[in-house]
Amino acid sequence: MDKKALRREIGAKKRALTPEEIEAHSAVLAEKLFATEQYRNAKSLYAYLSFNQEVRTNPIIERAWADGKRVAVPKVIGNEMVFIWIDNFDNLAPQGAFNITEPIEDGPVADDATALVLMPGLAFDPEGHRVGYGGGFYDRYLAMQPNHPLVALCYDFQLYDHLEVEDYDVPVDLVITD
Repeated sequence: MDKKALRREIGAKKRALTPEEIEAHSAVLAEKLFATEQYRNAKSLYAYLSFNQEVRTNPIIERAWADGKRVAVPKVIGNEMVFIWIDNFDNLAPQGAFNITEPIEDGPVADDATALVLMPGLAFDPEGHRVGYGGGFYDRYLAMQPNHPLVALCYDFQLYDHLEVEDYDVPVDLVITD
């Protein structure tokens, strides 16, 4: 299946989820994440801020703070993405790049080269390959920052047996499904 058709198929399945289903699946995925070695060993968490029907990350971010971890979230500046440290949800702009919530300020830029990165995406396979949203922001960032453990949280319908990927696509270390 080509990426365009895959994006259409996954988009339709995500839009069919009710808010209650999203919250329930997200809670299960969060608990599975908290049980991983990657989460337990991380001093910092680089987490995306949920958009539309994505797995909810705010509760994960709140738990990371409670667990004493530093948290950073992405911000697009020009054609690049950086992670900005946050310690609450107060200084976020709801209509950032691509209408995704992001920090208002351009700093402080996160500087933990081994922070656990939660990877968003449309589809994943058991080998950690992913199909993103098409901007390449995470792939470019991770090409410059290669030492991060990478974890993806996804609904069962986002997991495929095998995905065709490009050479520049960065695979994740662990895919967690509900």
